[in-house]
Amino acid sequence: MQGLIGVFRIYLRHAAILFAFGAALQFVSAGTPGQAGAQRAAPLHVTQDAPKRPHITGIDHVRLFVANREKSIEFYSKFIGTPTDKTYGCRTASHPCFPVWIDQQIELEQAPLPAPKNWLAQIAYRTDDLVGLRRFLLAHNIGTTPISTDRNGARHFELRDPEGNSLAFIQRSEMDPDFVTTNNRVGSRLIHAGFVVKDTAAENRFYLGLLGFKLYWYGGFKDDGLDWYEIQVPDGPDWIEYMLNIPANADHKELGVQNHFSLGVKDIHAAADQLRKNGLQKFDGPEIGRDGKWGLDAYDPDGTRVEVMEFTPAKTPCCHPYTAPHPTP
Repeated sequence: MQGLIGVFRIYLRHAAILFAFGAALQFVSAGTPGQAGAQRAAPLHVTQDAPKRPHITGIDHVRLFVANREKSIEFYSKFIGTPTDKTYGCRTASHPCFPVWIDQQIELEQAPLPAPKNWLAQIAYRTDDLVGLRRFLLAHNIGTTPISTDRNGARHFELRDPEGNSLAFIQRSEMDPDFVTTNNRVGSRLIHAGFVVKDTAAENRFYLGLLGFKLYWYGGFKDDGLDWYEIQVPDGPDWIEYMLNIPANADHKELGVQNHFSLGVKDIHAAADQLRKNGLQKFDGPEIGRDGKWGLDAYDPDGTRVEVMEFTPAKTPCCHPYTAPHPTP
């Protein structure tokens, strides 16, 4: 009997070691690029009795810090051509807002003092069950603000990701099917937003492991490099992009290039012509990027990059194939 007890104790000790080793491998693999790494990026604190995560269907809005709201309002209404009709319930005194589509907006917020490093103030995502999503996050020890209601009836809550970036989840009860477009509009959808990431493993555990985002594409300036890592929302084609390998001492101009958002278009050359007609003569491109898509870059008065990009690639991308469906107009 004593011999059996001794053997059992040895077994338990070895099992504990193997369990700890497996957990460590899971932690390390969360930062691994590629589909395998994305699939293994599960948070270590998930419990079997946790509530199910509701759908996250796309990007609702991006909010930008601006130094001069009047200049920024002129830029987005005149050059980018977003509507300014107040009937959409987003033109408020605190956050002037420009609808891109019936369920997507660009919001502006006066920059605080001292000025922040990241002028991409917030990315917000749509969900079909706001209460359930907040319950899901709280069950995983992720703190959020209370749910509040906007003056147009949309409900939302806010939180921070592991690197301190502001994000929000929004549920809109009604959408206006009679969305009025403008003749000078550039871009029919808000298809992605990008921001500087320092700790890929921590961000992956949050976005991939917990929220269920899925790999879309990754690549670099060199074929074997990793400078951009793109992940789509769980239940739609919109994506976010990690901007990697950015120096810690990057200045405002460099960070304005990296922290950006992108508007989707069917024809990049037609979009470039429209920008010129709108009076914006200075922008970069059009050209085909490393992701195989035609695109161009414009910059708002504060240096934030407004990327305009075709929905689908014109050629095979570098580095890695796309692993999820492309957005559509």
